[in-house]
This record gives sequence, structure tokens and C-alpha cells, in this order.
Amino acid sequence: MGHPILLYDGVCGLCNYFVQFVLRRDREGVFRFAWLQGEMARRILERHGVSSSQLDTLYVVVNFESTEERLLARSDAVGFVFGQFSWAWRAIGVVLRMVPRFLRDAGYDAVARNRYRVFGRSEVCRVPDELERERFIE
Repeated sequence: MGHPILLYDGVCGLCNYFVQFVLRRDREGVFRFAWLQGEMARRILERHGVSSSQLDTLYVVVNFESTEERLLARSDAVGFVFGQFSWAWRAIGVVLRMVPRFLRDAGYDAVARNRYRVFGRSEVCRVPDELERERFIE
């Protein structure tokens, strides 16, 4: 399996916080990151029949550019991310997956609808620092 790619809204305060959360816990450097506003995200989403104009969803691309490539969205993406960290975060991911998807995604959607109001919005995508730069695509 190659590096999973986290596709996120680059101008969303909550999304940028989540990227920082992942960077702090991903000591092995497993994840790569791409902004939903970028060309790479657009190509990946098109391949999976998803509109790239919808910026309210976090995605994880698993097995990038292989025949087993999968696109995980919303709470499935968050659960996958949690599953890559320490046992405590993996346990949270397991508990999360025990909740029916329609309930998980309803909660996810409620947060997504209010994320700019609560967590803010930036006019530009976050620029990674020197140590992080190789993990960001585009």
C-alpha cells in the first residue's frame, strides 16, 4: 500500500487543524496531503465520479493510482485516519465504525455545515513548513 492521501479544504480552519492533528500523530510519515482546491484532488475526485466543487467533505485516497484505489469520505475517512495512530486513537476509530454510517455522516455533515462559522476561513491555503513540505502534494 502506498501513502494514503488526505484531501481537505485548504481554506477551512477546522480542516487545517485536522491536518495539524494528523501531522503531530503520524510519526511514521504515512499520510500525504492535497488541497481540494488543487488539480490533483480534482483529478482523483473525477476518477471516482465525485464533483470537485464540493469542498465540505474530507476524503482519504487509499492505494493511490493502483487497481485497488479507494476513496473514503466523511466519517469513513476520519475513522481510517484514526486507525493509523496509537492504540487509543485506533480504539476511537473502532467505536466510531460501530455507529451506523448514516448517523456518523449526519454528525459529520452538521459539523461541516457550520465549520467556517465556528472555526473560521482563510483566503489562502496553508503553506507547509520546510519539514512538512515533502508530504504535501501541489
